[in-house]
Amino acid sequence: MTIINTSQGVGGILNSFKGLVESAKKITFVGTPGFCTPFAELLGFVVRDRELAFISSEDFEKARSIFMDYEGMQLGELTDKHADVVVLLGGLSMPKVGIKPEKAKEVATEILEGSEKGKIIGVCFQSMFVKQKWDEIINFDYIINSDLAVEVLQV
Repeated sequence: MTIINTSQGVGGILNSFKGLVESAKKITFVGTPGFCTPFAELLGFVVRDRELAFISSEDFEKARSIFMDYEGMQLGELTDKHADVVVLLGGLSMPKVGIKPEKAKEVATEILEGSEKGKIIGVCFQSMFVKQKWDEIINFDYIINSDLAVEVLQV
């Protein structure tokens, strides 16, 4: 693995992501319900001019659209899961979720079916894909990894 870019904060994640998907017409995010859904919506905001979908780990067969509403990015109706880019979200790799990387690879392959230059991008925190060895099974084109620093201040 080679580091191609470093940045900070939410803006750093969003700008890095946007740069990696410049030529994509459709992007499908795959993640856990609840935990990953807001991250898909957040990432989707910077590419809201594309066709977007979200697949929940609760049902890998159903994709729902992600669209811009007056309240922000929202999940919409059922849609086709096929895309130019599949984004695997780090919540999938958390041990308590119980998703095997082989299953995620199978889902990603199905999503990219028919795409000439399909990409698999992982977006995670605290190196989850590497720690859980998903990078040894899934042929990621890119992994966006971020660390969180948390301070709780009493005022």
